[in-house]
Amino acid sequence: MEKTIKVSLIFKKNYNYFSETHFDRTTKDFFLNSLTNHPELELSFFPCENEFDTTKLKGKCDVILLANNRTDATPENLIGIDTLEIPVVSRVGDPHHAEKYDQISFHEQWKISHYFGTIPKNYFYKFYPETFDYDNVIFGLEPELYQNLKPFDERIKNRILNSGATGKLNFKSRAAAALLKPRNSGWYFYKLRTKCNTLPYVDYRGLRGAKFPNSNYSEYLSQYQSAIAATTYYPTQKYWEIPAAGCLTFMEITPTNFGDYLGFKDNETAIFINEKNYKNKFEAYLSDPENNNWKEIAEAGHDYTIKNLTNDIALEKLIEIFKKLI
Repeated sequence: MEKTIKVSLIFKKNYNYFSETHFDRTTKDFFLNSLTNHPELELSFFPCENEFDTTKLKGKCDVILLANNRTDATPENLIGIDTLEIPVVSRVGDPHHAEKYDQISFHEQWKISHYFGTIPKNYFYKFYPETFDYDNVIFGLEPELYQNLKPFDERIKNRILNSGATGKLNFKSRAAAALLKPRNSGWYFYKLRTKCNTLPYVDYRGLRGAKFPNSNYSEYLSQYQSAIAATTYYPTQKYWEIPAAGCLTFMEITPTNFGDYLGFKDNETAIFINEKNYKNKFEAYLSDPENNNWKEIAEAGHDYTIKNLTNDIALEKLIEIFKKLI
């Protein structure tokens, strides 16, 4: 049997994405569950406050893993990290926040060797130096959560589901966003998703408190035959959650959001939309909902996602990074 890789996961005790009550369980599923179950990994957890003495890890681990290169997840003071010869691998969140949270400074301070995340490389390198090593690891999807869902033929077929953050539709809110935070609003990051909410056949329901209308997101999605995945500058988790739930996925794929790296094919595993054609694409489906082609595309999208974009696949890619560094 190949030698296991000893990984030390350092994180703040109060990191909200690891909380049992946080609505988005995808980060917790990957870091606290999936990583513990792989036979090639020996994972140790080090929850802490705002400092951690890394010298205690000398000779005891092969890789230090950080849940994020930001101080909401990682203690700011990693004592002795500069004295260790242990590679440090960090997940990265939204790259456009790198300057806001001074994340580039942590590259040297925490001696980060390699970054990974779901964000496309093109978008990562718009905000981080090209000398930083980064790889796509599309994590967050637990296959068992997408089994035994409502069959396609029994779902709502005359409406299209839209979910997630959006801009506000009223003129006052839109004008305020354009004036006060033009590059940090729902209209900026989710323009097409927001515009979809003006259509009479689109159902938009946000979170109720900290929960979806059903017990989990996969069940929520499975009430509908079709749903929308639309982000302006980079794909988000919905791009693999929606097809995994067996929905016909209307997916915004453009040169601007670099979405082609996910591997979906137009009219084969998803229906590609953009700001010019989205209404026509929606209406083609709604005018002929009994057409078996929609079900075939939804099933192909589900199969592609479960085969290529789950935590199991993400783990193999992360382990490849570990092996290159040790």
